[in-house]
Amino acid sequence: MTPLPYTPAKGYTSPKWARLSPGHTDAPSGGRLDPGQACGRGCYNRAVILAIETSCDDTCAAVVEPGGRRALSNVVHTQTEHARYGGVVPEVASRAHLERIDGVIEKALEDASIVLDDVTGVAVTVRPGLIGALLVGVSAAKGIAYARRLPLIPVDHLEGHVAAAYLAQPDLEPPFVALIASGGHTALYAVDAGGMRLLGETLDDAAGEALDKGARMLGLGFPGGPEISKAAEGGDPSRHEFPVGLKNRDNLDFSFSGLKTSLLYKLKALDEEGARRERPHLAAAYERAVVDALSRKLLRAAEAERAGTVVVAGGVAANGLLRRTLEGECGDRGLRLVIPPPALCTDNAAMIGAAAPLSKAVPFPGYLGLNARSV
Repeated sequence: MTPLPYTPAKGYTSPKWARLSPGHTDAPSGGRLDPGQACGRGCYNRAVILAIETSCDDTCAAVVEPGGRRALSNVVHTQTEHARYGGVVPEVASRAHLERIDGVIEKALEDASIVLDDVTGVAVTVRPGLIGALLVGVSAAKGIAYARRLPLIPVDHLEGHVAAAYLAQPDLEPPFVALIASGGHTALYAVDAGGMRLLGETLDDAAGEALDKGARMLGLGFPGGPEISKAAEGGDPSRHEFPVGLKNRDNLDFSFSGLKTSLLYKLKALDEEGARRERPHLAAAYERAVVDALSRKLLRAAEAERAGTVVVAGGVAANGLLRRTLEGECGDRGLRLVIPPPALCTDNAAMIGAAAPLSKAVPFPGYLGLNARSV
């Protein structure tokens, strides 16, 4: 079907990516994962998917091959406005997405050396996430798809995190067990050809949330995961003992509330100088407790499901201690471990494009009534 020409309304200046104008230099930085031989804009003559992700505080766009196993570009603009608050402010995130979404999409097309005529479908995160933030991405995706009479592919954010493993290891196939650990979600899934089946999840905070709150109590910055890892360098994790939630429970659920409470009381027992002196050791022990909780339950799930492969995804999967711990444990058990590179662990649009082939596309114009969902 011939795409509709782009005809902006009177008095409206179209975004630069919509006008396909080259030379835009103030777009956010992106990355070419494997674009192949560069030959100029519009030279890529195979069908591709444009993917958009705005579920939290990262404005993301990517171009992915239809099979979902190779990304031609992956652009992420991480919002820095939230650092002063120690956490993501939903309304601030939504407004920042509005300001940056056009430039991010333009950069993704440019990095992939394609034009919109090459795009045969638009994939977008529709749930779960911050509702205002999601609506920015969904609205942008609808506009592009409708203007060019393309199908729209609604993608679940969590399925996207798991699909990032397909970009890291294109030969990966189900069945396998997957751990998603991020600032908003911590859960275990059994993945097979029919989809994802929940095995267990956190009963309170997500692992990334526990790291953020722990970092705040320790007087560190945001986001907390990298800050705690940095503070833990040179620290002795055996110097302080922290509880591992649900450690001896015969289930696959997680809990991090007791861990935070334990840190709070340890800090209250120290004066200012003592807290400063013990900070590296507290950070190392706290990080170790989070990693122990995640690795224990993941390995238990692999055993229960008789899985030969385990996948770890989400922002916390970028944690170095978690990666090293699982490499050793999986090696001892003969399990194949797949963890995407750090750039594909945190929120990004390439993972949404990777999940697109596993999601049901909505043909033009049936997606106009499609809405985002926070859960």
